[in-house]
Amino acid sequence: MKPDTETAMEILIEQVREAIPFDTPADRLCAGSCTGCPKKLLEYLDMELEEWEQKLTSGEKPDFGDINKLTKASRKIFTILQRNNLIED
Repeated sequence: MKPDTETAMEILIEQVREAIPFDTPADRLCAGSCTGCPKKLLEYLDMELEEWEQKLTSGEKPDFGDINKLTKASRKIFTILQRNNLIED
């Protein structure tokens, strides 16, 4: 049985928090040349996750579009972090 959208969003948030190194020191994020700005991307993604955590706590239910949007953003940021050697393949 597939989870409801609220459970799916909670699972997605947990998976993203496990896969993305939010605790990477700033000096490592900004070392040398980079594609995109990993520091700003991590801040953006963390803010999005926190916003959804608050919405879920207050009883708001996401729709499939919300889940899809967060999934796409997370994947793009993950790829950029890989290109900048902040996540190993």
